[in-house]
Parts: sequence; C-alpha cells; structure tokens
Amino acid sequence: MDIVPSGGPCGASVTGLDLTKPLDDQTIADIRDAWLAHHVLTFPDQAMSDDDLERFTLYFGPFGDDPFISPIPGRKHIIAVQRKADETSPIFAESWHTDWSFQEKPPAGTCLLGVTVPPHGGDTHFANQHLALERMPDALRVKLEGKIAVHSARIPYAKGGVYGDEDRKTRSMDIRASDEALTAEHRHPIIAKHPETGREGIFGCIGYITGFADMEESASMALLAELYQWQTRDEFVYEHKWKPNMLIMWDNRSVLHRATGGYEGHARLMHRTTIGAR
Repeated sequence: MDIVPSGGPCGASVTGLDLTKPLDDQTIADIRDAWLAHHVLTFPDQAMSDDDLERFTLYFGPFGDDPFISPIPGRKHIIAVQRKADETSPIFAESWHTDWSFQEKPPAGTCLLGVTVPPHGGDTHFANQHLALERMPDALRVKLEGKIAVHSARIPYAKGGVYGDEDRKTRSMDIRASDEALTAEHRHPIIAKHPETGREGIFGCIGYITGFADMEESASMALLAELYQWQTRDEFVYEHKWKPNMLIMWDNRSVLHRATGGYEGHARLMHRTTIGAR
C-alpha cells in the first residue's frame, strides 16, 4: 500500500490495493490510520461492485442510517447520488455541510464510488475543520467556546424545504422529503473532540445548524455567518477531481464537504454508503 498526500489541507491517494478482494486486518488498520491522519482518502482504479463497496464500508464501522433518500433497488445501505445529462434542478449538496449532523449519532464517515463520471466538472470539495479551528482568530474562538449548536433536517428535507415536494418534480435522485424532518433535530458542541484522535475541530456549519442553544436568533445567525466565512476559506479546502472507478472515503467528524457542477450535458452517478458511529 502506497499513501501519497494531496499536498493540500487534507487528502491522500492510496494505491497498491485491490478493493474488489477482501482485505486483511493489518491492511484495514493501516487504512484507518491513514484516514484519521489525512481525513479524506482517494482510491483510484477500483472497479468495485456494490458488494465490494458494502464490504469495504463495514471494515470501518456499521452502516449508518441514511434518512430522506431511498436506497437503490436491491440494497438497503447504498444510495445513488445522481444527475441526468439534461437535468435542470440545482446541484445536490452544493452547500457546505457535514453528513446527517442532525442525527443523535451522525455517521463517522462516508464512502463514495464513481460509477459514471463526467469528463469535466463535478468536483467534490473538502474543508479541514481541525485546521480551521487551529488557525482561528482568538476573538472568534472566544465567541464559540462552550456553544451548543442546534442541528435540524427541516431546511433541506421538510416537504416545503430545499429538497421538498417542488424540487422532487425535476430531480432524478430519489429524495423523500417528509414531515419527520421537522422534528429531526439534535444538539452538538460546535467545538468537539474527535472520538478517535482527541483532536479538536469545528463540527458542522450553517445549513443543518439552525442556531445556538440559549442564544437569540439574530445573534445566532450572525455568529454562524461569521464562522462560515472563516471555516470555508480556501486555505482549508482540498478540491477532489474524479476519475472513473475511483472510491473516496472521508471523515465526517473532521471535514465539511460540498458538491460542484460544471458538467452540464453529461450524466453523473455515484454510489454512496455511510459509516456509522461506533
């Protein structure tokens, strides 16, 4: 196994493995160590089946729960992140976020396999939230210390939300907005220690975070906006460029991520699993 750092704020490429075959315990441990160190791992040239993807995911934890998006036919734990060539709906997940942070136990990580990769565009961006905290101005950190963020699914996944009933009319992804999103809410410290490394980082951002507990709404929004401007600065961002048969896994506890467009006229299909918290 060969690990080459991206040279950016996070990310590394892993070669010398065949993920279509079972891995031994030592190799799995080495991948986990690299994952914790680099937060985003890229595995190029892996012609994986859905069985392979599920097996790989389970090396690192149980399957996470993916609410509001239906799994692909015949699978319980794989969702399709897809867009047709002629689709006109907004790019799915183009805003910075941490996956399913509104859950009581958000997933530890996410695996994404490139099935149909457009010839250009469709990059995925990652923002290192350990680095963002370490370089944060003292004045902003003082404002955040001890704050508890309220994470909610209602803005994106309520029936009247961003991916609600109107959006469904033009979107190829099987998103199932629901009234359950109105009560899908949990609170997490905005500055949190990574459960495996103990390293502090920022957890989440405005979008899923709808405010801070025990803080007036306008003041919450102002602080979240100030934090967002800082935590998504270019100096913290790694821009991942896709190739066919490429797998990436990222640490949901360490990075924000977002999708990008730029592939109009081309289809894009990714198969995704989540790694549940242990």
